[in-house]
Amino acid sequence: MPDQNNRTNFISVVIPCYNEEAILKNNIGIIKDYLGERLSLYKWEILIINDGSRDNSGAIADELATGDPRIKVIHHPINLNLGIALQTGFRNAAGDIIVVLDVDLSYAVEHVERLVDYMVSESADIVVASPYMKGGKVTAVPFFRKIMSRWANKLMSIAAQEKYDTFTCMVRAYRTEFIRSLNLKTRDYEINPEILYKAMILRARIVEIPAHLDWTEQNKFKGKRTSSIRVIRGFFSGLMSAFIFRPYMLFVSIGLILMLLSMYQLVWLFFDTIRDMSIIDMHNTLSENRFSASLALQFRKNPQSFLVGGITLLAALQFLGLGFISLQNKRYFEELFHMGTSMIRKSNSESSKGHR
Repeated sequence: MPDQNNRTNFISVVIPCYNEEAILKNNIGIIKDYLGERLSLYKWEILIINDGSRDNSGAIADELATGDPRIKVIHHPINLNLGIALQTGFRNAAGDIIVVLDVDLSYAVEHVERLVDYMVSESADIVVASPYMKGGKVTAVPFFRKIMSRWANKLMSIAAQEKYDTFTCMVRAYRTEFIRSLNLKTRDYEINPEILYKAMILRARIVEIPAHLDWTEQNKFKGKRTSSIRVIRGFFSGLMSAFIFRPYMLFVSIGLILMLLSMYQLVWLFFDTIRDMSIIDMHNTLSENRFSASLALQFRKNPQSFLVGGITLLAALQFLGLGFISLQNKRYFEELFHMGTSMIRKSNSESSKGHR
């Protein structure tokens, strides 16, 4: 860990918020007290993004910001979802390190210091709090939700072919210059996998640290909060993100399975045709036409095998073709994304020089 006497970074803690009146005042107070005590050698701010809350969250946030310039509030007039809320935070953060924290503190506020320390000591672009890696822990999360989340992250890890264990966690630290250079498009919860996907394309320095996801306190407010992500929606969001990481894997896998099924049917038809050639009537069938006659015999005996085998073969070729096309498109996208990001960085660099 870095020497505390060398801490010069400005930390922006970004906290998206939607209908959180039950916990907002208390938890922001906990975060503020922690930052003042544990990160006193850092300059810091708390940036609350009120994403169109329909309860009193906006008023409570404004009250918390009154008289304390280190707490800032940005209001969305309507609910624009998590992806837009995070992008608003990224654009408006004043710090050179951004830490995203969940207002429900299901990841304890102590994670902030660990994320920042690893960001500095590892010269990372992104540091991810991971409850699913070795050393991570999950407590009091409903069983069904926990299983769905684990499998969604596992599928994304397999699809991405990277060593990371957690793709969906929002609690992370970002180097501000880096996160602003990403051209993010996702409006909802898929923004977290999107960020990692685009960061991996750019060969960014991504560090994963063990984290503790604890819903003990959150479960006490069951029925009083309306901001929780639905389990099924989150799972299918993870599946879609896994598809985006390696779209060709899905098409090629389906194509290969269909090809094997097709070959099973067609190979047996071929063997049966060869076998029955010996029983074809030599007097009524010319020898050079015995193969065709035997094939016609197979069709009369098992027309469904020709139908299933043929259709399956055509479908297999279609899926394999889609796989190769998607692979080609993915490579084109990555090249264009590299070029676009380089242009954004160059533009930002020239803009910053112009303001000096």
